[in-house]
Amino acid sequence: MSDPAAYTVLAGRAVRLTRRNPDAVITALVLPVLLMLVFVYFFGGAIETSTGKYVTYVAPGVLILCAGYGASMTATTVSDDMTGGIIDRFRSMDTSPTAVLSGHVAASVARNATATAAVLAVAFAIGFRPHAGPADWLAAIGILLLYLTALSWLGAAAGLLAKTPEAAGGFTFGMLFLPYPSSAFVPIDTMPGWLHGFADNQPVTPVIESLRGLLLDQPTGNSPWLALAWCLGLLALALPLCAVLFRRRTG
Repeated sequence: MSDPAAYTVLAGRAVRLTRRNPDAVITALVLPVLLMLVFVYFFGGAIETSTGKYVTYVAPGVLILCAGYGASMTATTVSDDMTGGIIDRFRSMDTSPTAVLSGHVAASVARNATATAAVLAVAFAIGFRPHAGPADWLAAIGILLLYLTALSWLGAAAGLLAKTPEAAGGFTFGMLFLPYPSSAFVPIDTMPGWLHGFADNQPVTPVIESLRGLLLDQPTGNSPWLALAWCLGLLALALPLCAVLFRRRTG
C-alpha cells in the first residue's frame, strides 16, 4: 500500500473506530459541552474577570481542555492497536509506522475539531461574543490546530509507552491536568504566589492567552510566539519518541 493511500485508509479506520465506541463519542463531544455549562453556571457567578461575562473568559480554556481529553483517547486507541495484534497485520502489508500512528493522530484532530465546534456553538448560545476579524480567526484556528496536533502525538507516544489501554489513560493525566494551573479558568494573579511561576511558564497558558487575545481583539503580547514555540517543541519531542517506541514495541 502506498504511503498516501495508507494515511487515508488508516485515518478513516481510526474515525470509524471512534464512531463505533459510544463512550469515546460522549467523551469527545458531550463532556466538553457539559464542562462549559458547569464552569459558567456553577462557578461563573463567583469569579471576577476582566472580560465581563465569565463565558467570554472561560471559552478558550474549555477549548484547550477538549484537546486533553482527545489526546487521552488517542493514547487508548494506540495502545489498543499495540496489544490487539492488528499491528502485525499492518506490518505484513508493508505499511509504514508513520502511517499507522498518523491515522490515529488525524482522527484525534478531527474529533477535537468537532468538539471545538460544539463548544463554540454552546458558548455562542450562552453569551460568548468574540470580536475577532478574519485574520484573527485564522490565527486562532492555526494555533489551536497546532496545539491539537502536538498533544495528539504526545498521546500516541503515551499509548506506545503503556502496556495496557487502561495504563495509557493514566499516562495522559498530565494533559488533562495542565489547563487547571493556568489562566484557563481564573486569572493567574488570583492563585497562590508559589504557583505563579509554574502557571506562567507552562505550554497551556500562552496558547490560551493567544486564543483569548485573538478572539476578543485584545493585545496578545508575545503569547502567540510562545505558544508556537511550545507546540513545535512538543512535536519535536513526540515525533522521534513515537518512532523509537514503535520500533521497540514491534521489535
